[in-house]
Amino acid sequence: MIRVSDIKLTLDQDESEIKQVLLAKLKIKEKDLIDYNIFKRSIDARKRDNIYFVYTIDAVVAQEAKILKRFAKDKDVAPTPKLNYEYVQTGLVPLKNRPVVIGTGPAGLFAGLILAQMGYQPLLLERGADVDRRTEVVKKFWSTGELDTECNVQFGEGGAGTFSDGKLTTLIRDLRCRKVLEELVEAGAPTEIMYSHKPHVGTDVLRVVVKNLRQRIISLGGEVRFNAKVTDLLVEQGKVTGVVINDNEQVATEVVILAVGHSARDTFHMLYNKGVEITPKAFSIGVRIEHPQELINAAQYKQFAGHPRLGAAEYKLAYHSPSGRSAYTFCMCPGGVVVAAASEAGGVVTNGMSEHARNAKNANSALLVGVTPADFGSDHPLAGVEFQRQWERKAFELGGRNYHAPAQLVGDFLQDRPSTGFGSVEPSYRKAVALAELKHCLPPYVVQTLKEAIVDFDRKLKGFALPDAVLTGVETRSSSPIRIERNEQRQANIEGLYPAGEGAGYAGGIVSAAVDGIRVAEAVASKFRPLGESTV
Repeated sequence: MIRVSDIKLTLDQDESEIKQVLLAKLKIKEKDLIDYNIFKRSIDARKRDNIYFVYTIDAVVAQEAKILKRFAKDKDVAPTPKLNYEYVQTGLVPLKNRPVVIGTGPAGLFAGLILAQMGYQPLLLERGADVDRRTEVVKKFWSTGELDTECNVQFGEGGAGTFSDGKLTTLIRDLRCRKVLEELVEAGAPTEIMYSHKPHVGTDVLRVVVKNLRQRIISLGGEVRFNAKVTDLLVEQGKVTGVVINDNEQVATEVVILAVGHSARDTFHMLYNKGVEITPKAFSIGVRIEHPQELINAAQYKQFAGHPRLGAAEYKLAYHSPSGRSAYTFCMCPGGVVVAAASEAGGVVTNGMSEHARNAKNANSALLVGVTPADFGSDHPLAGVEFQRQWERKAFELGGRNYHAPAQLVGDFLQDRPSTGFGSVEPSYRKAVALAELKHCLPPYVVQTLKEAIVDFDRKLKGFALPDAVLTGVETRSSSPIRIERNEQRQANIEGLYPAGEGAGYAGGIVSAAVDGIRVAEAVASKFRPLGESTV
């Protein structure tokens, strides 16, 4: 198979025309092109007078060796690299009990899926509810303010990413990424995620996908239990021997994959008390910023804004302050809404969410400033957790102590004055917002860096500093405030405990968390043989 890059089509050209462009580029006849498929598609909007779709194509051709020789000096034509996922060779250590996976976010689901596919019959434990029940509970919180601390935007089947844009972009380069995308498509995600430069699923589709992944694990001999919070870890002579569920049920196991997500603060405390080695790590805090989606479309696509093939435009921006601080946009949700994402009573947390269609009126993004352990005020391993809580509680108080989120217009925020009403941008935050000065629920250095960044971003993206744009606080859960240390075998300092994913400090999104879950599953499989498998 040959990989051909830089195949360009204009907005008005249909994808069916790829074939003719490909034939011309390879200088072959139609009979010599046996088959082809799209490997990657991106948008080139750098030129004002035109926008292109740029494709990378994998083609099956007659006389492949001859064509590759002819284009040996052409960087756009090369052999297609090997993409198939290969399962690791299983180890020899016998298992007395099935592996336990704690958490059903991306890391937990994919660790469980790989183990199930390899015959390990894993048990997945989730403190929250299944995705259907979870959706009901979350919607109730958004409408009434009644928070369920065990089942919410952070906890439940699918993890925090279930209520997001379902963004599948990642900076890691790993063949396991393709395995993740293939399994997501098999579970109901759109086929286009396999080749889109910026793939996303959308919260509505993700809820179907995670349910299908669960059913796949069960069909392969695994088990998934909900409302099953792991409240203790059983350890003897430095080795895991089991877990305690809901304070009263013991489950024996020699292998625990810890994929609890970035918000399982009570679990972090339990692990710390058990002697698990934990270190504080840098993360980011800030606000959500909302603009009209039409403004973002116009800024990015100019006269082509609104073209049906382009969809809702995105952006990704970064700023480095003379102070040494940095600000950036994160988890940008085109055509989305801002949502209440608290998991603890007495705190306000925001997040962004889009459905697959991305057809809501506003665009929103996290607007964040990096913080480090030096900012936490303590050298305790869990100091970052308390740092998050401090600002979430201030936001709760500022919003009226009823899970309304404090909000302020960008123009007023920049001028350091209270907002008296909303203008052309109506806030989308579910549950509701209360006008307030955000400087009262953010550290002063974060406020100053955000102000500088907004002005800088306006030069890069016209309209970013729109005075009527809305800032909603606070966003504190961009990543985990801790790292659970692990060795080259991906085990913690307690043997048999395998930290994984975003909560353990080893990932930063759906795909990277899923890939880390796969890596940890491979580490388990490399050591142990499948449950009940004979050595003969």
